[in-house]
Order: sequence, then C-alpha cells, then structure tokens
Amino acid sequence: MTQQIDYFVIAPPLVLALVAGLVLLLDAFLPAGPRVRTGLGLTAIGGVVVALGFVVAQSVRLGQAGQDGRGPATFCVPGNLTQAAGGAGPVGAWQSGEASQQAAALCSFVADRFTLVFAGLVLVAALVVVLMSMSELAAGGIPAGEWYFLLLCAIAGAVTLPASRDLIMLVVALELVSLPVFALTALKRYDGRASEAAVKLFVVSVVSTAIMLFGVSLLYGIGGTVHLSRLAEIFSGAVPAPGAAGASSAEALAASPASGVITVGVVLVLAGFAFKVAAVPFHAWAPDVYQGAPVPVAALLSVISKAAGFAGLILLLTTALSGQSVTWTPVVAVIAALTMTVGNLLALRQRSAVRLLAWSSVAQSGYILTPLAVAAQAAERVAAAGSPGSSGSWGHSGSWVGAAGHVSAVAGVPGAEGVGSTPGAEVLAATGVPGAGGFASASGRGAEVLASVGAPGGEVLVSGPVGASLAYLVIYAAMNLGAFAVVMLVSRTSARNELDDYRGLAYRSPVAGLSLAFCLVCLAGLPPGLAGLFAKVVVFREIVNGGAGWLAVVMAVNTVIGLYYYVAWTARVLTPAPSVIGRRAFPATWVAVGLAVAITVVFSVAPQLVFDLTS
Repeated sequence: MTQQIDYFVIAPPLVLALVAGLVLLLDAFLPAGPRVRTGLGLTAIGGVVVALGFVVAQSVRLGQAGQDGRGPATFCVPGNLTQAAGGAGPVGAWQSGEASQQAAALCSFVADRFTLVFAGLVLVAALVVVLMSMSELAAGGIPAGEWYFLLLCAIAGAVTLPASRDLIMLVVALELVSLPVFALTALKRYDGRASEAAVKLFVVSVVSTAIMLFGVSLLYGIGGTVHLSRLAEIFSGAVPAPGAAGASSAEALAASPASGVITVGVVLVLAGFAFKVAAVPFHAWAPDVYQGAPVPVAALLSVISKAAGFAGLILLLTTALSGQSVTWTPVVAVIAALTMTVGNLLALRQRSAVRLLAWSSVAQSGYILTPLAVAAQAAERVAAAGSPGSSGSWGHSGSWVGAAGHVSAVAGVPGAEGVGSTPGAEVLAATGVPGAGGFASASGRGAEVLASVGAPGGEVLVSGPVGASLAYLVIYAAMNLGAFAVVMLVSRTSARNELDDYRGLAYRSPVAGLSLAFCLVCLAGLPPGLAGLFAKVVVFREIVNGGAGWLAVVMAVNTVIGLYYYVAWTARVLTPAPSVIGRRAFPATWVAVGLAVAITVVFSVAPQLVFDLTS
C-alpha cells in the first residue's frame, strides 16, 4: 500500500519546519552580527507569513467546496482496510466507488474549519512574538539562530495540533509545542531566574505529559484504536469495545469493568491538558515561569502554547470522549470555576507586571473552559430539536455527511436505517461534532445522542459552546499580546518591571501608554474596549443557555473582581509622574504593539468578524 500525502494540506507546518532548518543553516554559515540577527528575524517572519498564506488559501478552497461535508485530509487509512478491521469508517456518507473509499478513510490530519481558525490564530500571534523576539535579541546576549529555530518549531507544533485526529499525532504535536519552550526560556545565559523558570517548566511539563500518556494508554487499551472518530464510536457504545468483552452497547459498556478504566483515562487526560493550559489546581508553575522567562517567551506561553493546549483538549473532549461527557462535564465545570476564581484573587496581590499578566492568564483560562462545561447540554438540545441540517450535510440518496467524517445513523432519517445501529441505541453518536456523544438520558438508560451543532458545510467543532470558547480565545490573544508588547517596551527602562514603573507612561510615551490602557480595558471588558465585553457576553450566554446558572454567577463575580486590578493598572498608566530617561526601543517592538492593538481595535469595532469565523 502506498501512502498518499496531500502536501497542500500539510503546507503550513511544513513551511514552518523548512524555514526553521533554513534559519539554523544561515546562522551556522553567516558571521554573527546585528545585520545577521535582523536577517534571521525577517526570515522567520517570512516563513510565518507564507504559512499564513497557505492557511488563507486552504480557507478559500474550503469555502468554495461548499457543503461537501468535510475539510481536506491526509495521512489516511484507506476505507477498505478500516472496514476489514471491523470499522464503519469516519465519514457519514454512503456513496459508491472512489467517493465511498475516501469517505470511509480514517485520517490523522484534517484541515477543516476548526483547524484553520486555530492555525490562523497561532500564526498571527506568532508574527507578534517574532517581532518581540527581534527586540529581545538586539542586545546580542542570546544566540539568534537557535532562538528562531526553536520558536518556529514550537509554532509548527501549535499549527499541527488542531489538525491532529489521532492520539499519537496529538501527543507528538503537543510535545513539539512544549519542548522548544524549555530551551527558549533558558537561552538567556547567566540569568538565574531564567534557568529556574526553565527547570520548573521542564519538570511540570514532563509530569503532565506522563499523566496524559497514562490516560491515553488506558483509552487505547479499551478502544483498540488511536483515531478520535473511531474512539467516539466505541466510547458511545455504537461499536463494540475491543478491550471490553461483551460491551456491544452503551448500557453494556457502562456496566462492564472497563467503564472504570475509561473514567480513570478520561480524568488523567483532562489533568494532563489542564497542566498545559495552566488550569487550577495545575497552575502553580505559571507565575514563576512567566516572570523568569524572556518576555517574548511569556507571550508565547500565554497565547500560542495555551491555544494549542485548548485545541487538543477540545478535540479530545468533544470528539473522542463525547460519549463520556457524564464523566468530564462536572470536572470541567469545577476546574473552570476554580481557575477563574484563583487566578483573579491572586492577581489582586501582584506588584510585578508580568506576574499580574500570568495570573490574569490563569483566570482567562477559566473563562475559556467555562463553555465546554455545557457542551453536553447544548448537544442534547440540538438533538432534541431534531434538526438534521444543523451539522454536516445531506448527501445524495439521503446520506448524511458528518463533520469529522464518520457514519452516523439517526432513527427516522432517510438513508440512515440499518447502518451502525446497536441494541439500545436511540441515536447513534456522531463524532467530530461539537458536544456530540453519549450523554446519560433522564431515564438513566444512556442514550447515544447525535448532537449536530456544527455549521453548514460540515465544519468540525466550530459552533455553540465550543465556538464561544474559540471566539473568546481569539479575542483574548489579541488583547494579551498587546499588553505583553508594551510590557516589553517598559522592561528596557525598568529591570524589575513592577506596576509602579508604569506610572505616567501615557505622558512619557503616549502611544505605548494608551495602547496598554486600551488592552487592559479590553481585558476587563469595559468600554471602549468592547472586544473583551463581547467575548464575555458570548461565553455568559452559552453557560446560561446550558443551564449552568451557578457557573454563570461565579463568572459574573470573577468579572467584577478582575475589574479591580485591570483598572488599578490603567490608573497608574494615566497618572502623571516624573519623566524617566529610557533607552530607545527597537522598531520591531513598536510594530508588534501596533499590530496587536490594531487587531484588538478591529475586534472591538467589528466583533462579528470573530463570531462569523467561530459559528
């Protein structure tokens, strides 16, 4: 069998990997100097821009494809092999010939709408981080070639992760994001805080990876497959579980001893990803690492690394583990409430600007997690509405083309009868659709629910609660990067970089001061920073509609708590103070500030741009 690879589909991470190698070669053969450092930075920017161009091209092609039910995919197991192994295949289409073979394939890399939105977010954020890096490296104390090589490798992993549709690729992509950051943190030689931060990050990341891999091994042991869509069928009871003898339905799986193993696996995987996104109680590493690392690395951790962690978490929860939502829904709700509360309360006590942004980032993780706690309820509502057009698309002969591409049968749907039905299944769970999966019914019998909450055209996972999380993450990225870019400007004149150092910034440097004030007001959700307000309203609406009233109250209280430290910092910026003579900032930092603030202003003026992408 010859593996067919679609290089256009994998072009964004492939370009980043090639440019990373090019940067390392150029650094090895060119003489060290300011011009070479600047040239390497511009080369890195060029690679990110080309990768972003491929993402835009893929988005255009996906839009032109219309309602074909799935994004382009590669690294696929042919349909005849999946059927020979006893699988129905991941795509919900009953067709003939080549279309049937392609539809039935289990693919490891899928460039659907979910992937493209995350890739666009990561690459635009990467532009800001690379610009900040050019300023950080201008002094010459950090080797530029190694820095840009590691940075591009981390960005390549972050672009690959949302496209991953099997457990192996998910883990490898996540480690590709994490491993270079250790070295980036420690590249600042003879800096004790940087070395300490690198060691802490290394230890925490190794522990979190071990925990997650243990959970992944348990899930694989029961499911007998690494593909997320196939795991969803197994854990929802639609397909017998190879690791649980006699578990041929959802009820049998829940009653078997394997259910305990699945529960442990779900909890361990969730804990592993909670480390990556700095969710409470797995958050303690964040403040020390953010403060000890160079400012561009702190920005990378707060946006790109966090986005990659959330991409993997969303894929696992709403796709592979959709049938186990009864287990993870309350856990996610409690973690979200604790994360936003602890993050906001501890941010109140901070005097260091970077540590305050670190605790703020922890709190923001709680806001992003919150909609996922009601994804199951949203799925049940859509399933109860019985709207077949709300996810995927209806192909020829009444066949349903699912968003992540796998067979799903719905009682009473033309063309769906007799395919994938199992005893006791009221509705066959569709995988790759946000919130889809087997949720326990009111009667306790455990219905397998088809929750199609995707947008027309079969885009995976981009709508409802997941869309709210993604919209918040996109807006948060712009606001946070703007704040970090200004913090980097101030760090050139103040080594300690405390909040009092920002007193009078709007008078010393009006552009920097007003930019920081605007980003902080956005993070607080106050006018004129309407981007943050709109993001919070979208999240709040989803959790209220999902019936989690107590979680909505917790979020409202935490939003008020967050107002204090954001407004207090803004007041310092706008308060007159004696002028301080500082060094001239590297031009790239001003470009980074301008880019981040411009995007934030656009989101404040036209937030529908974000909501159209994520719904």
